[in-house]
Amino acid sequence: MKKLIPVIFACLLGCKDVDKAITTPVKVQNVPSHTSVIVLGNVQDAGSPHIACKKECCLELFQNPDDTRKVVSLGVVDPENNRKYLFDATPDMPEQLKILKNYLPKNVNETVDGIFLTHAHIGHYTGLMYLGTEAMGASNVNVFAMPVMDSYLRNNGPWSQLIGNQNISLQALKNKLEISLTSNLSVIPFLVPHRDEYSETVGYKIVGPNKTALFIPDIDKWHKWETNIADEIKQVDYAFLDAGFFSEEEIDNRDISEIPHPTVQESMELFAELPLKEKTKVWFIHMNHTNPMLNPESEQSKLVISKGYNIARFKNLFEL
Repeated sequence: MKKLIPVIFACLLGCKDVDKAITTPVKVQNVPSHTSVIVLGNVQDAGSPHIACKKECCLELFQNPDDTRKVVSLGVVDPENNRKYLFDATPDMPEQLKILKNYLPKNVNETVDGIFLTHAHIGHYTGLMYLGTEAMGASNVNVFAMPVMDSYLRNNGPWSQLIGNQNISLQALKNKLEISLTSNLSVIPFLVPHRDEYSETVGYKIVGPNKTALFIPDIDKWHKWETNIADEIKQVDYAFLDAGFFSEEEIDNRDISEIPHPTVQESMELFAELPLKEKTKVWFIHMNHTNPMLNPESEQSKLVISKGYNIARFKNLFEL
């Protein structure tokens, strides 16, 4: 079993040298020929525009929606073995599944070969509802979950109905235990501190034939984790990290202590002493609707890029 090393996602298709900074998102038009990660969403659980939001960040979007603003999810494809996987089942899952299928046209399944859940907050598991009788009526889709998440799905409706009707088949995960999916792909879940009302929370290390990626869309604060995230960045090729808020100034209508996340300002301060080649591995993801980094032209986006970091954008593709 490979040793678990939490890490961070960070590079586009064709990136051969992680020492080089990548500062602009690239649209990849071709179907990948190698095992790859695709960003299927970069927005926090409730999406953008956000329900009942009266701020400028949402008002225009209610009138003119941005089709690239999907809730955080990663797709992984292994063309050699004709397999595709989804990390987190979001409210945007119907379109995300269709997009993912386009990256693996030989895989005729309308669903995926497996779904890996991080935790029981609405943006990360409620997409499972589309697999049920009222929607797809899927058959035994593999859903990978940690023990508390597994128990939550089995003992609460409507999720228990998915199991009873054999729409999904739960597959057990254990902390730091590697799961081999194909000859080119394995996954290692690991616990992270977060608001665990209904389940534990995990991040994932995704191991390809040549590169590795870390996916941590949710964590309370880096200092609450027993692992040193700056050190872990050095061990991987890509690191997709929680970027809920750019700064605490964004939230003026709720107690931010009730929704703890590392701000991007905090993360950049923590990573400030890392060499540039390590900073370029960082791809910020899971942005709240108030986060100005959702706009590639914002001053905050440009600041993050100028410091050597990256921002995950819809359909960015990363070769493993």
